[in-house]
Amino acid sequence: MTPHTATLFSIATGSSEPIYRQLVEQVRRLAAAGQLQPGDEMPSVREIAQQLALNPMTVSKAYGLLEMEGVLARRRGQGMVVAARAAPAPADERAALLRPVLERAAREARQLELDPDTVLTLFATILKETP
Repeated sequence: MTPHTATLFSIATGSSEPIYRQLVEQVRRLAAAGQLQPGDEMPSVREIAQQLALNPMTVSKAYGLLEMEGVLARRRGQGMVVAARAAPAPADERAALLRPVLERAAREARQLELDPDTVLTLFATILKETP
């Protein structure tokens, strides 16, 4: 099953993180969490570029990096698929993928002068919300 492109990726155009890197990190997280299963077909470069209004070379660069890392594999006639893995990534690896996002959020919370209890309560509320 291939998730719909619009729900697969979320691009923050104002972010200092390059768009190709955002795509790479999102695919890594989805694969590590098991939301993308081995053998799942990925949307084509053209489809992602059109739906997210991106340069196809940006998407191609992200896919190329993911292929080199072994997260994605190229299948003749099918395009890119999620590479086979023995098991989902361990919790510590998945947590490591989340850490940069939480560091950015913590930095912004400090800039806004929010106390830790307020931030943790807000985070707990967001975690409980339906995706």
